[in-house]
Amino acid sequence: MLDVSICQKARLSRDPRFDGQFFTAVKTTGIYCRSICPASPPKEENVQYFSSAIECANAGFRPCLRCRPDSAPHSPAWKGVNATLDRAMRLIDEGALQSHSLAQLAERLGISDRYLRQLFNQYLGMSPKRYSLYQQCLFAKQLLQQTQLPITQVALASGFDSVRRFNDCFKSELKLTPSQVRKTSQDKPNQLTLKLYYRPPFNWSLMQGTLAARVVDKLEWCDEHSYGRTFNWHGTLGCFTAKHHAQFNMFEVDLELNEVKHLKAIINNIRRILDLDLDVQAVENDLKACLPASFPFKAGVRLPGIWNLFEAGIRAILGQQISVAAARNLVSTLVSELGEPYGEQLLFPSPKAIADSELAFLKIPGSRKQTLRNLAQYYCDMKTQDKGNEQAQGCCEKSRDGSSKNIADDTSQWLKLKGVGPWTVEYARMRGLSDPDIFLEADLGIKKVLAQYQINQPSKEKKLSAEKASPWGSYLTFQLWSQL
Repeated sequence: MLDVSICQKARLSRDPRFDGQFFTAVKTTGIYCRSICPASPPKEENVQYFSSAIECANAGFRPCLRCRPDSAPHSPAWKGVNATLDRAMRLIDEGALQSHSLAQLAERLGISDRYLRQLFNQYLGMSPKRYSLYQQCLFAKQLLQQTQLPITQVALASGFDSVRRFNDCFKSELKLTPSQVRKTSQDKPNQLTLKLYYRPPFNWSLMQGTLAARVVDKLEWCDEHSYGRTFNWHGTLGCFTAKHHAQFNMFEVDLELNEVKHLKAIINNIRRILDLDLDVQAVENDLKACLPASFPFKAGVRLPGIWNLFEAGIRAILGQQISVAAARNLVSTLVSELGEPYGEQLLFPSPKAIADSELAFLKIPGSRKQTLRNLAQYYCDMKTQDKGNEQAQGCCEKSRDGSSKNIADDTSQWLKLKGVGPWTVEYARMRGLSDPDIFLEADLGIKKVLAQYQINQPSKEKKLSAEKASPWGSYLTFQLWSQL
């Protein structure tokens, strides 16, 4: 239940810490807003509070065009309390009902489609299909407001088969037409700029330092305020640059694509790489209980990601038992020799390119070269096995926030490859899938920090372990690494 007095104070103060925790609907205008909306605050008697944007829409309110409540950080109230519902909403957000039926989604979740409809009606007051259409419309609204894409391209990128169907759904769900939202129409359909918001605090200087120390020539670029890179997402080629705006709690992302087919999945993956969907205060409350009071805890520590699990695995293998700088040089050499050109930049090498190469240009032991080829060949074999079957059978899933995950990403199978050990697998999962619960207890840097602050000493009764840190082991790992 929402505390009306707290909501009133939060909206009047525009406290960003409450952004996404509740939404304010104005009865006289039929509009709902975020707690940080810059518009003049309405009178309290004209206000109604809701715990999610979906509830506002279901009550007949439309989103504000100034504060854009559809871009507010997701909250536990938005996601619901049921684990099955949470996963169903995530899959629908990623487009599950755009390419599959409700029955197929229910089968993927291990429940009946009848029970799935009951969950949505109980917690959200609407059907799964309507929820899916509403998410498509919110994504389309974001594109209309923030990009140069023509309306026909927006309809396609949002999962609609026709402009007519798009116009009808948009007007029905948001009480607006696409032309009312779109202010200008410009010429560059595959170059767009988006604003991706997060809930503070966000320790950008720490994340930037981590990314900058590992930036790969021609593949990535990083400066004091931004990070960018090239990518290949299932055949969609592109690059992005994310510029941090701390005063607005958001990143402005310039994105270039050769097609818009996978646009939403790509944006979800960028959000994962920057870790924008984290409720960081909840994580830190748990972690502080694991660490001694004397530990210099850093607020806003996030989990910097790598584009996909395969790249993370290759980088982890090249980084075994050497310094960060030496590993960076090896990865840069690999990319310069085997990466495909993308304009003046390069793409990360494909599994086939690595598997087919002798890797003579790498100054590493032959056994490590073979480990790289083993992992690459494993991905090639799995791709051949899955060809033509991924989308139909749903074996290509998304991990947290939309990163690609197919059966080759089953890291339990990686351990069967010679030269791949637990540290390599765990590091790759932590950064390639943004798995939140990887505590690298055996890492030399972690051991050094634990010893420095006299944590886990024989005289200490309270031991720091993966179980105590769960489910935030990855954040504990980066919290400790931040002390090096």
